[in-house]
Amino acid sequence: MIGTAMIGTVGDLVEDIAVRLDGPVNLASDTPAIIRRRRGGSAANMAVSVARHGGAARFIGQIGDDAIGNVLVDALQGDGVEVVVRRSGRTGTIVVLVDAAGERTMLTDRGACADLADPDPAWLDGLRALHVPMYSFTGGALASTATTLVGWARERSILVSVDLSSAALIDSMGAAAMSALLAQLRPDVVLANELEAAAFGGLDAVAAAASVAVVKQGAHPALVHERDLGDWVPVPVSPLAAVHDTTGAGDAFAAGFLGALLAGDNPTAAAAAGHRAAAVAIAAVSNLTP
Repeated sequence: MIGTAMIGTVGDLVEDIAVRLDGPVNLASDTPAIIRRRRGGSAANMAVSVARHGGAARFIGQIGDDAIGNVLVDALQGDGVEVVVRRSGRTGTIVVLVDAAGERTMLTDRGACADLADPDPAWLDGLRALHVPMYSFTGGALASTATTLVGWARERSILVSVDLSSAALIDSMGAAAMSALLAQLRPDVVLANELEAAAFGGLDAVAAAASVAVVKQGAHPALVHERDLGDWVPVPVSPLAAVHDTTGAGDAFAAGFLGALLAGDNPTAAAAAGHRAAAVAIAAVSNLTP
């Protein structure tokens, strides 16, 4: 149970095409695979995880004015998420290649997601937290919209959380540029995995980016840092069996973490709640790709 405080998130809602491989790709020939279509996008995944754990969630974004966009919006609403979307252009698609160890490689076409413009202050009404994946700051009108929403959220004392999202994204944007952006945004919480933390400049750099920083390490303990306390605290992960896919685990962790934080837990206890939410997400997608 995450709690009833509403968490909003701004970013991508796309179609995921998950391709599960049991071996290497046979170049210029056929490769057996298990293929599933599902709703995707970091922000949308996070909102769904909040709702599925009993919380109140609002997704803010833009999606194509097409048939697949209708399906994805209906699915998001069916999961109990309040949906605030603009409809224009072409719905995005991400092809997720999942190897036998559950590791993912993503081929990304964001479509209309980056075109969200003209933010409305009413989008933030009733929110206790606003979570923004770093993808939302990387181009198009969405980058300006997300920055504006974060500024408005801070004026309203809404907790702001930013996920660093991707080591490749950090390499492309540049760690110095991303650090400068975070200094401008002044988030309360920054989330990263170990690859993202390394690309960003290490634990010290992540710790300097927010009052609370969390570095996830897959099956190894997450590390939690509170600026006022100064030390990194490890938070163990319970072992999981039959992990075929980890898509959405980081977004689910964010949902569990923020929900617990808003409910009054300290960051260390909130990280344990994040692990529990991530485990549920991993089990769900792993069962889809047996």
